Amino acid sequence: MTSEVVVQPVPSRRAAVIRQWLKWTELGGKLIPLLDRVYVAVRAGQIIQTGQNIFIYRDGSREGATVEVGVEVAERFEPVGEIVYAETPAGEVATATHTGPYSGLGETHQAVHRWCRDHGHALSGTSWEVYGDWREDPAQLETEVCYALRPTRP
Repeated sequence: MTSEVVVQPVPSRRAAVIRQWLKWTELGGKLIPLLDRVYVAVRAGQIIQTGQNIFIYRDGSREGATVEVGVEVAERFEPVGEIVYAETPAGEVATATHTGPYSGLGETHQAVHRWCRDHGHALSGTSWEVYGDWREDPAQLETEVCYALRPTRP
């Protein structure tokens, strides 16, 4: 289920991520293994996780996007192997919350795209998903879907 789409200002989110260009068709099989590699560093104390899991998508095309998969952190850090520092852009976003199994996330992304098109908001090319706390019941999973908007000119 997708909540109502809203536009709101947000601060940037800091993250420890593994960055990789992926085809859209590859996402299902590659995102969790990338996240697992970040968690190796978290468990070893090399990365201090301070927030949720976050997946950032940049410069998407019809074929794929640069994907940054990781966890939220409090501050900038030097690379730890393949894990690098990343930030989401601060500014206005169009956002909606997806409640339910992750397999339905595409519907929420489509809803945000439709809403932006219908309301005259241009997307910047960067979006992200922030995953809420794990629940055994997939119907209770919550994922925040955010799309950075291009600034409007006064």
